Amino acid sequence: MKRLLTRSMGFYLNSLALVSPQLAAKKGFELFCRPFRAPIKPWHKQFLHSADLFEFQHENYRIQGYRWGNGEKKILLLHGWQSHTYRWKAFVESFQWEEYSIYAFDAPGHGLSTGNFLSVPLYSDVIEQVIHRIGDLYAIIGHSLGSFTSIYTYYRLEGFPVAKLIALASPAEATEFFQFYQHTLKLSAKTIQATIAHFKREFQKGPEFFSAPSFARSVNVPGLIIHDQDDDETPVENSIRINQAWEQSTLLITKGLGHKLKGSAVLKHVNEFMLDGHSESTRTASNH
Repeated sequence: MKRLLTRSMGFYLNSLALVSPQLAAKKGFELFCRPFRAPIKPWHKQFLHSADLFEFQHENYRIQGYRWGNGEKKILLLHGWQSHTYRWKAFVESFQWEEYSIYAFDAPGHGLSTGNFLSVPLYSDVIEQVIHRIGDLYAIIGHSLGSFTSIYTYYRLEGFPVAKLIALASPAEATEFFQFYQHTLKLSAKTIQATIAHFKREFQKGPEFFSAPSFARSVNVPGLIIHDQDDDETPVENSIRINQAWEQSTLLITKGLGHKLKGSAVLKHVNEFMLDGHSESTRTASNH
């Protein structure tokens, strides 16, 4: 059913592009930036409600925020596309709450936040607002799109107040998203070109501008990059390129954890890096 729905959306956009390219571009862009909201299960809510909950408004979005711990060092956790804050449960439980204050929020269109749209610039604007609310950060930990957006936000904001960045399974190029989008929906060249033109009108930049390796050249704080060699959503080569561009970064390549990177090895290396800015020198780790 999902595959049939995907094909029908692609057929609709391709047909629309023949008679109204601008409308097809607008619809295509909205679909490109529309996440399918992952459901909140009862056990998700149980964990999320263990936090100190807070809300704030960003533009037309009501953003759901979470805080655990009361330590001096502030951590901000950024989930990926079509995810939500529950994905950080093992991380939150692994940190020393008397040492850290752990913040997270559901991005627009995700989790318990409102909306049905998310882009990297919008995600970055919400991050900026959160930092204005909570103050300087000891670390940001991002997964997938959250990693990409944290690197972009560091690039975008002069004097970004964070001491360490941890990027898990980061994509590298926005152009890759468009290639996947075009392939999945079987979009015609006319449709994808019109959608990219609309993207440029919205952001005053083309997809080629949004490049994590390019943004990473501006990052001058220590970073830990973790990526699994079996990641079937975003290839490990992305993080290799980011590591090459980011002078103060360490790259850890895991095996057998996939895109989600859930495992004790990842928690171990993240906690080591949080403590002293270093992880083990090995570049490959398994989930033991």
